[in-house]
Amino acid sequence: MADVVKAERYSFRYNESKKWAVKDFDLTVKSGEIVVLAGPSGCGKSTLLRSVNGLIPHMYSGQTEGSVSVDGRAVADTPMSVLAQEVGLLFQNPENQIFMFSVERDVAFGLENLGVPRAEMRERVDRAMRQMGVTELASRAPHELSDGQKQRVALAGVVAMNPKLIILDEPTSLLDPRTALELVGLLERLRKENGTTLVVVEHRLDLLVTVADRIVVMSDGTKVLDGTPKDVLFGDLAEGYGISVPAITRLQKLMAKDGRAPSDRLLSAGELARMVEVVPP
Repeated sequence: MADVVKAERYSFRYNESKKWAVKDFDLTVKSGEIVVLAGPSGCGKSTLLRSVNGLIPHMYSGQTEGSVSVDGRAVADTPMSVLAQEVGLLFQNPENQIFMFSVERDVAFGLENLGVPRAEMRERVDRAMRQMGVTELASRAPHELSDGQKQRVALAGVVAMNPKLIILDEPTSLLDPRTALELVGLLERLRKENGTTLVVVEHRLDLLVTVADRIVVMSDGTKVLDGTPKDVLFGDLAEGYGISVPAITRLQKLMAKDGRAPSDRLLSAGELARMVEVVPP
């Protein structure tokens, strides 16, 4: 698989700061991967995302060492207009990126700015709305929608641009558990149907561990853990870096102390329920 994101010995420090926000960071994200970026507030996640989508160095200035590339293009040398077509961004609050008078117009907004031919625009908008399950909302005003619907509409607008990479910044933080799970299902669908690469910043790891290929944990601007969800969450170091280890993982660790843990490391309650045998008294 090709490298979609590649950071090599990358460091960045904002002009007004004496501290490196990201330091000696190496990261490779392959095409079609779902990578979860985790870590406590202030660990450098936002700076890393800005360095991938081009806000750094094109909008935020500072001292840079090393390099970040997207699809083989050096971010520092690539205009924002080009990066915007390669890297999509879904904000934590969807109201920050939906502002047109109807859902359909909102999904088409980015394509209109690029001057995409009308027939192609119609096809791409229809497909994005269908994939995100918002076709029936096409004529609705975004302010009339629920938080979950707004998030789907915002994501449809990103998907319509056909980016190779979509970055999602805590996309479930405003959603109830059921709606959050539905959104995670849509992300998996994007990976399967479109081959989209996804980098997700998320604190609620229990929602994503069953679909993520890797979890990357940051602390003080550096990468401290990088591996499969099982390797990271069942290791001894994860909780020490302030990430929210899912309850199902903690339960299995407690069961292991009594010799009652399942033979395999399970990531969901459904898997554990099927494995655990309830013996009547």
